[in-house]
Amino acid sequence: MCIHLSFSLSFIKTYFFLLAFFGCNKAMGMAAESQFHVLAVDDSLIDRKLIEKLLKTSSYQVTAVDSGSKALEFLGLQEAEQRNLSPPSLCPSQEMEVNLIITDYCMPGMTGYDLLRKIKESTSLKDIPVVIMSSENIPSRINRCLEEGAEDFFLKPVQLSDVNKLRPHLLKGKAREEEEEEEEEEEEEEEEEEEEEEEEEEEEEEEEEEEEEEEEEEELSSNKRKNVEESLSHDRTRARFNGLEVV
Repeated sequence: MCIHLSFSLSFIKTYFFLLAFFGCNKAMGMAAESQFHVLAVDDSLIDRKLIEKLLKTSSYQVTAVDSGSKALEFLGLQEAEQRNLSPPSLCPSQEMEVNLIITDYCMPGMTGYDLLRKIKESTSLKDIPVVIMSSENIPSRINRCLEEGAEDFFLKPVQLSDVNKLRPHLLKGKAREEEEEEEEEEEEEEEEEEEEEEEEEEEEEEEEEEEEEEEEEEELSSNKRKNVEESLSHDRTRARFNGLEVV
């Protein structure tokens, strides 16, 4: 009886330990993915709600807007003619970094292709991965978007298997950002080194100039002393000859 009870307690402890362990790992995985923020753009309310639900199911943070102009507004690229539009209903953290944009192709006003081009033309946003969605399977349209810089092209209705394909693009975009940050840091270090070298060269030049000035001053002083001594020596010699009587 005691042995059976001891075994049961040991089994229960192991069970809860494993449960806590795998639960923790799952939570960590979800936390890692939840760091990614996706901007979803679709003029269709049904499609927008669907993609938003799929993204949140995959533990992504989502901001959903209904037009390309509002997407540009959220990204800080709103055009002058769009500035009079009322602000979109966005999530509270508009300062949050956008890691990926998924947009419908066919939208009134600004199409998904137009939005893609605007993003890729921006020096600050060109590295954000963009995925296009469309209910029409038109190869020329797909190729045009991919050639313009889209990472992928999904056919509607978007499914969870499609959303699972986003992760490599997110990781690639993140890696690209880290590489750019490293390059910027290296450039800053190089600039600092160049500035230090320039300062050292300037200091050396100043020291050399000071040494040259000191040498010139010493030479002038030496020449003055020499001239004074020669003048005194000449005066003494002339005085000595003046004292002699000529027979």
